Amino acid sequence: MPRSQRNDNFIDKTFTVIADILLKILPTSNKEKQAFSYYRDGMSAQSEGEYAEALQNYYEALRLETDAYDRSYILYNIGLIHTSNGDHARALDYYYQALERNPSLPQALNNIAVIYHYRGEQALESSQTEISKLLFDKAADYWREAIRLAPTNYIEAQNWLKMTGRF
Repeated sequence: MPRSQRNDNFIDKTFTVIADILLKILPTSNKEKQAFSYYRDGMSAQSEGEYAEALQNYYEALRLETDAYDRSYILYNIGLIHTSNGDHARALDYYYQALERNPSLPQALNNIAVIYHYRGEQALESSQTEISKLLFDKAADYWREAIRLAPTNYIEAQNWLKMTGRF
């Protein structure tokens, strides 16, 4: 039984019902419907911390999904899971892939910036001042672009950029 059919959460159930209605109304192929179903199940598993199951669903959705824009969100969510698991290199790869398909994805830009900022902090703790500066500058570049796309978001990043003279 698909995960979307065994949700106990009212919001998930409501989303599932609405999504199912939309899929019946909108002219989409069976392949697109399947891709969306896997994506939806991946989101559900991810929200419950079932990352292995979420990844399986996302990979299946990627296999079926042909639309670049829709693929960008699948790739972004895969990146989120790898970030949560501490695999930042792999997360960056998926965020970059998401941005290749959808350059207007500020949340991917933000997450890339967060990873570079984290790496900058690590370099600073290791007394690698020059490397930390480069990493912080890279984080700033991604945050500036994310803020350009979503000016009312990322307030902490905006403050950091101002405080460090990078805005």
